[in-house]
Amino acid sequence: MSSHTYSISDLARELDITTRAIRFYEEQGMLAPERRGLERIYTGRDKVTLKLILRGKRIGFSLAECRDLIELYDPRGDNQKQLNTMLGKISERRLQLEQQLLDIQQMQLELDTAEERCLLALEKSVKDQTITE
Repeated sequence: MSSHTYSISDLARELDITTRAIRFYEEQGMLAPERRGLERIYTGRDKVTLKLILRGKRIGFSLAECRDLIELYDPRGDNQKQLNTMLGKISERRLQLEQQLLDIQQMQLELDTAEERCLLALEKSVKDQTITE
């Protein structure tokens, strides 16, 4: 990893996130920047960690799941354990999404039925009204 360092505003700009988000991940113990007075100094590893967090969030992982995956990362190893864990979590997430999709489709059918009943009731109400007039 490079020895390049970043300020909080550099990272925020590069990753298109707010400095507040970066401070939040620091409060959660997922980042531990060095300090020079009040200034936070982030490393290349911190940048990679943030990228992993953001990618995990995009695919629906919880912060705890992101933390687990990051803790498995070993810059000196082949990261097979991390990769296998990631594959397992991807599979779990895919199953969750498939179930959510089925739930959404079922809800759409129920909405269609409710809409149809409302339209029929309105139609009947209009007919009944014109008959009594």
